[in-house]
Amino acid sequence: MNDTETLKVSRRGMSETHRPRRILRRIGAVAAGLLAVIILSLGTDVVMHATGIYPPWFQPMAGGLWVLALTYRIVYGIAGGYIAARLAPNRPMAHAVALGFVGLALSIAGVAANWNKGPEYGPRWFGLVLIATALPCAWLGGKLRVMQLRSGAGG
Repeated sequence: MNDTETLKVSRRGMSETHRPRRILRRIGAVAAGLLAVIILSLGTDVVMHATGIYPPWFQPMAGGLWVLALTYRIVYGIAGGYIAARLAPNRPMAHAVALGFVGLALSIAGVAANWNKGPEYGPRWFGLVLIATALPCAWLGGKLRVMQLRSGAGG
């Protein structure tokens, strides 16, 4: 075996050894982005209810308050996409978009589960806008990370 063949064998063995860790890092990056979106969204909801900005849980809210809830969910969706891209071992946009597809699926499930429930579960437009914005928000978060990497400030 010459030096080139030895190098190929050692690289192959190394990549096979590190493959499970890389897969876990990929899953972890998307999961971290998802958890950030969920924790930030629910945490903000709790604060809004506790401070009286929102009415008590499961009471109807005015349309403007749903716009407010949508606004911070969009910001958090972008942040989640950024986090997934930032933690990705490679291909940051692919991880951000993967998070977008997870968000899309969860949004569709949420709308389906609550479609015929009362106004205390929110207006139908709210869920539909969450569906429509899941992918673009995650994509934008990933794009911000890619731009950061290109500028050399991405560490």
